[in-house]
Amino acid sequence: MSSVQRINSLTCIIFTKGNALIRKKQNWRLEAALAFACAVCSPHAWSATKDIPAHGAAVVLFDGHDLNGFDIFLKSKGLNNDPDHVFRVEHGVVHVSGTEMGYIITKQDFQNYYLRAEFKWGEGTFAPREGQARDSGILYNIQGDQKVWPRSVEFQINEGCTGDFWMTDGAGLTGKDGQRVTGPAGSAVKIDRFNKGPWKNVVGYRDPVNEFEKPHGQWNVVELVNQNGHVKQYVNGKLANEGTDAFPSSGKILFQSEGAEVFFRNMKLYPLK
Repeated sequence: MSSVQRINSLTCIIFTKGNALIRKKQNWRLEAALAFACAVCSPHAWSATKDIPAHGAAVVLFDGHDLNGFDIFLKSKGLNNDPDHVFRVEHGVVHVSGTEMGYIITKQDFQNYYLRAEFKWGEGTFAPREGQARDSGILYNIQGDQKVWPRSVEFQINEGCTGDFWMTDGAGLTGKDGQRVTGPAGSAVKIDRFNKGPWKNVVGYRDPVNEFEKPHGQWNVVELVNQNGHVKQYVNGKLANEGTDAFPSSGKILFQSEGAEVFFRNMKLYPLK
């Protein structure tokens, strides 16, 4: 029996009393609840995004309770020393204060996967980026030493330009235009997302031409397909950037604290088949 048939059967059983308005409201609530339950229980990711490859069951990076699957690194304090709780779990969400430069990083390496996560901005911005466009990111294919910032390709999360690539500390990628871009040692270079408009580094900035993010305070979905060095980055279901021949092509994954308050949730990875 399909999900729709199950919903209709339950609707017929339950809604035999009451006026039409009550039945309509209850029916809507039941359908929403059952649809949510089906999505949660499914071993595969639900996504309206096109071109997501076939994949296996989820690897849950964050279970809503603790950060046991991650190490914490702060520029000023090193590894797993976070006395001021720059990273903390609140109500099933990772709250990143942004007050220090650093990250949470997976303890495992990954390759060939589909990653899906959600983020929303908080309010605060902090030195050295106080008053500037809120900034964070998901760095992946991380190799080498723990530092700010390690060798990696970055899915940039930044007001007005979420979806940019950044290649850091020797990481490289060939953009859609065929140009190879490699980050210098100890530094980084970017590839702009598709159809990017003019950008200003001011807090609250939104792309006047092609903004991918939802309004401030709302949750955004970011998705990454990392397949044999071919990477695609999606923001709220839209393809924002694409590159090939990524170096490195596998490694750890981190979520940044970079001078802005930000929240993450539903951080899951799906191995590609």
